[in-house]
Amino acid sequence: MGDGRRVRASSTPSVNRGIMKKGIHPKLEQTIIKCGCGAELETLSTTDKLHVDICSKCHPFFTGEERFVDTEGRVERFNRKYGEEEE
Repeated sequence: MGDGRRVRASSTPSVNRGIMKKGIHPKLEQTIIKCGCGAELETLSTTDKLHVDICSKCHPFFTGEERFVDTEGRVERFNRKYGEEEE
């Protein structure tokens, strides 16, 4: 072709393109994903049950809430250890 485009030759006949091989793909089944907040979502998966810690219904990015979790006073402990010393 004179316009600079390349034509790629295929090793498979055009009638077989897009057909998946049988017997090698895992079976998809209806699955319920359960979140730590209690929300449930139905989808297709190769496993029957899934559990996630956080989902779009409780994640701060999607809810617009700002959460700050200070477990065991870690912020105070950090400030005592590395904070500025008062004179």
